[in-house]
Amino acid sequence: MKTEADFSAADYRYMARALQIAEQGLWTARPNPRVGCVIVQNAVVVGEGWHRRAGEAHAEAEALLMAGERAAGATAYVTLEPCCHHGRTGPCADALIKAGVSRVVVAMQDPNPRVAGQGLARLRQAGIATDVGLMAAEAEALNPGFVRRMRSNQPYVRCKLAASLDGRTALASGESKWITSTAARQDVHRLRARSCAIVTGSGTVHADDPALTVRVELPEFWPGQPLRVVLDRHLGTAPAAAVVQGEGQALILHASDAPERVQALQSAGAWVEQMPANAAGIDLHAVLQRLAALEINEVLVEAGPTLAGAFMQAGLIDELIVYLAPHLMGHDGSPLLQLAGISTMAARIPLRMVDVRMVGDDLRICAKPEAG
Repeated sequence: MKTEADFSAADYRYMARALQIAEQGLWTARPNPRVGCVIVQNAVVVGEGWHRRAGEAHAEAEALLMAGERAAGATAYVTLEPCCHHGRTGPCADALIKAGVSRVVVAMQDPNPRVAGQGLARLRQAGIATDVGLMAAEAEALNPGFVRRMRSNQPYVRCKLAASLDGRTALASGESKWITSTAARQDVHRLRARSCAIVTGSGTVHADDPALTVRVELPEFWPGQPLRVVLDRHLGTAPAAAVVQGEGQALILHASDAPERVQALQSAGAWVEQMPANAAGIDLHAVLQRLAALEINEVLVEAGPTLAGAFMQAGLIDELIVYLAPHLMGHDGSPLLQLAGISTMAARIPLRMVDVRMVGDDLRICAKPEAG
């Protein structure tokens, strides 16, 4: 197996282009991975393709269609191992073999057990040279939720928080609209758009009545609103709540015995399921396993400090995205996170900053928990 140092400058250039193309599926490919393909013949790009949405042609098929007969003897650069099974579309490995490509360069092996090296094996059996591992980290970063779900039966979890510069998410009165700028709120809508599900708590629903829908312009083949998930242990969400009545599907997860409330929410269009609970509330691990079973790749937690803190202390947050607004709200306001039991410096939760930038007038910080 080659190391990244063994690939040529041209290999890097064409794979970088395939990754750039794949990113066009950021908001639309769910629950499938975002994949790009570039086909090169005699140092000339003859075909390009990316996976737009589930049920439509995969990236390799799009690129082969563009390349036509010029694919024979060409090299295909693909950001994820070509599939080898029949789903809603045919196997991409077979399509590459039929087109007569001579070499396939793959960024990363598919973590899906239905593929997991079998696509590459099929290409090799057909006499096609294969190389794997070029820009693998970049390819994995493009599909964190798909990779996580396939490897550990759990989605990738982002937690969005918005606060004043002194770390307050609301005034003592509960007033919180709006802490951040219009530009920051539009950025959150784009985070929602790439997510398969948005998770909140019943406290946030009761206090703010959020719709949790995406309200920015998106490609015409965008698959629609993410699943809106409310963790509501005692099933107090009102059937008239915006999260229930909004466009798309709401899923209410509870741990109560209240069939009349279940019926009322179902009549309003909500999907209601009972979940296991513990002393702290609904079992968050069980929630994420249930969402993984629903092919949820990326989850965006938009909740108050209690639920957000519970996710963090359970070790279930992969990425924190914090918007800090340039104002002060005072010590009586609500904190960014409720984190119990941190009484010593040694008990701190270490984070690694991965991105810091301005969004409008606000500072956006992306941080990831350090591996324990």
